[in-house]
Amino acid sequence: MTFIEEFIKKESSSGILLIVATFLALICSNSMLAPYYEAFLHIPVSIQVGALHLDKSLHHWVNDGLMAIFFLLIGLEVKREVLEGHLSSLNQVVLPIVAAIGGMLVPALIYIYFNNGNADAINGWAIPTATDIAFALGILALLGKRVPLSLKIFLMALAIIDDLGAIVIIAVFYTTDLSSISIAVASVSLVTLVVMNKMGVVKHGAYFVIGLILWISVLKSGVHATLAGVALAFTIPLHGKDEHGQDISPLKIIEHNLHYWVAFFILPLFAFANAGVNVSGISLAQMGGAVPLGIMLGLFFGKQVGVFGFSWLAIKLGFAKMPEGSSWLQLYGVSVLTGIGFTMSLFITSLAFESDGLFQYTDKLAILLASFLSGIVGYLILRFTRAKHGN
Repeated sequence: MTFIEEFIKKESSSGILLIVATFLALICSNSMLAPYYEAFLHIPVSIQVGALHLDKSLHHWVNDGLMAIFFLLIGLEVKREVLEGHLSSLNQVVLPIVAAIGGMLVPALIYIYFNNGNADAINGWAIPTATDIAFALGILALLGKRVPLSLKIFLMALAIIDDLGAIVIIAVFYTTDLSSISIAVASVSLVTLVVMNKMGVVKHGAYFVIGLILWISVLKSGVHATLAGVALAFTIPLHGKDEHGQDISPLKIIEHNLHYWVAFFILPLFAFANAGVNVSGISLAQMGGAVPLGIMLGLFFGKQVGVFGFSWLAIKLGFAKMPEGSSWLQLYGVSVLTGIGFTMSLFITSLAFESDGLFQYTDKLAILLASFLSGIVGYLILRFTRAKHGN
């Protein structure tokens, strides 16, 4: 099994687990289990070492701690793809980059159109810009060989670029008041990691120890803690030599080992902790509000229009080539699948709105509805479409 096939298989399986975790969360939050579900999310978890004291609920530990590991994995994937993968050459990267830009720009504009003038709501403009790679590839896995590998690679590359865009958005737009002392500690930690890389250090433990210091300092700094995972990833060497002089890849080893934990534990747990929406108190009128409407239309229509429209333009102008063995209708079907925002959209929601129930949870429900609709429609299009060789 090639690396790309193994990657897609893991992400696909994770997508199925995400669906299961989401339904479990919805069942728990809309049944007699609701009080226990809420109590579970708010279990206090404290860690104290000397003067350092971290006291957060289980929900916050999942979002700030475990998701930092998820972002570490994203960073590793981005670095590997850029250095030697499907983002390493101009011919390979043009189409997914152009598609990702369209897939972020159009949904954001749709959301802003509906929410311009509302100071609280406008913070959520980035919510419909995200694509959930695990969920989307999980849908493609159900279709088997009906979808050519080239389209799966296109979707994977697009989603990775999309995640990179989300990282930039979080760093620039969702950073609170900064602590100069914590920023200084984080900077020293990051410089230390870079020096370790340049010196050829390949011991995983050394990177993780300094990475932990980096995560704590970023957590205390006002910058979102998950960005520490990305910063750590970019300093881990792709190539190196062990004590016996043998060539090894610390980045690939860590990425391989982390992928199982992220795919089969961290992301499903995140979905379970964040997808629990009590729909009993939400009316149709509320779902017609500017925030949920901007999210739903942005994800379902904005993503497919942006991804397919920008891809069509790039291909017709000769900047990029159609994925091998695929048809325009198949490319459109994959574009619809990018409207599955889910994990990343839920995560950005937790950053955009200070109060979890600011919009009576219509924001989360809008993400779930748009994601499931995009998944179903994209699946049906690809299920009943056959590939046409050529453009």
